[in-house]
Amino acid sequence: MRRMTSYGVGIGWRPEIAGFVAELPGLRFVEVVAESVHADAPVPPGLAALRARDVAVIPHGVRLSLGGAEPVDADRVRHLAAVAELLDAPLVSEHIAFVRAGGVEAGHLLPLPRSREAVDAVVANVARTQADLPVPIALEPIAAIFDWPDDDLTEADFLTEILERTDALLLLDIANVYANARNRGTDPLELLDALPLDRVAYCHVAGGAEAGGIYHDTHTHPVPEPVLDLVSALCARRRPPALLLERDGDYPAADTLRAELDAIATASGYPAVT
Repeated sequence: MRRMTSYGVGIGWRPEIAGFVAELPGLRFVEVVAESVHADAPVPPGLAALRARDVAVIPHGVRLSLGGAEPVDADRVRHLAAVAELLDAPLVSEHIAFVRAGGVEAGHLLPLPRSREAVDAVVANVARTQADLPVPIALEPIAAIFDWPDDDLTEADFLTEILERTDALLLLDIANVYANARNRGTDPLELLDALPLDRVAYCHVAGGAEAGGIYHDTHTHPVPEPVLDLVSALCARRRPPALLLERDGDYPAADTLRAELDAIATASGYPAVT
């Protein structure tokens, strides 16, 4: 497996900014929403051009519902595996969350109760997924706008047990660390230090905004300074991992996107990709 730790700063590939991404001279990896790629069709031209430059492309799933009480859908797993093969991906990633129950689609990534039963459900679904994947999987804890009552485990213990039992990698979303700590009124550095940082495959960095007293991980706002500070704190604690800027709408001008990428590079000590 290619080690993501050497891939510097990347960006989420979206059709709306494909032209901008194609012009980044120092780019070494991108991430694409797995469900947006047709596994039985040619690679989208923008992604094909990046692969020709030896830019790694990571499929990022959003619909597996690994935290659901029901077994993960086999067709969705096969699609993720096929996209990984199509893109010659070094790994894939998905969320520790559920998105459906009883055939009803929520349309959102929903948090799990941090219970032993939820750990067992995630572990079982990750094992089912790993059995059909040609590459490793990295699991991403989500930004939760609420916690279930009477949780058995802390967020860090919940995540650590899942990763240890599945031997999966960690997709650490720095913006989610900030969001969860802010919404709970806790110190994000304490959460960061409690996480199994040795399992980090790569990291997300994104912006958000507060609404109704809750900080939302929007992916449509600029990356705030506290999140960049957490990037620096992470890189001071371990070898800097690959870092990816997430933008999923309200795309700013190219100069603004370049400035965000440069700010992440500066916070981590990586060279600029622009």
